[in-house]
Amino acid sequence: QVQLVESGGGSVQAGGSLRLSCAASGYTDSRYCMGWIRQAPGKEREGVAQIDTDGTTRYSASVKGRFTITQNSAKNTLYLQMNSLKPEDTAMYYCAAEMGSCHPYGFGYWGQGTQVTVS
Repeated sequence: QVQLVESGGGSVQAGGSLRLSCAASGYTDSRYCMGWIRQAPGKEREGVAQIDTDGTTRYSASVKGRFTITQNSAKNTLYLQMNSLKPEDTAMYYCAAEMGSCHPYGFGYWGQGTQVTVS
């Protein structure tokens, strides 16, 4: 079973930066779509960024130009570099994975989340 563990969250002033990491384990010999999703109290769940099996990336309009999703060559660690953070970025951030290429049906595997607070 795939396990995902996020780290790197914390509190930061507006305009600051954070880098989130997601350590993946239990992968089969398969390709995975990987992504970051956030949810804040009173707000809808939002897919922030994803990286497809061919390396193609996609971002929500609210973070494009500020956030960057990357993956190490072994594809067992996912990163989200967050720059120019805004208070509205405050949320619980989840790492997620789905077997095969990215598709609109969502992710089957989720991490426990890491809190990001921007003041």
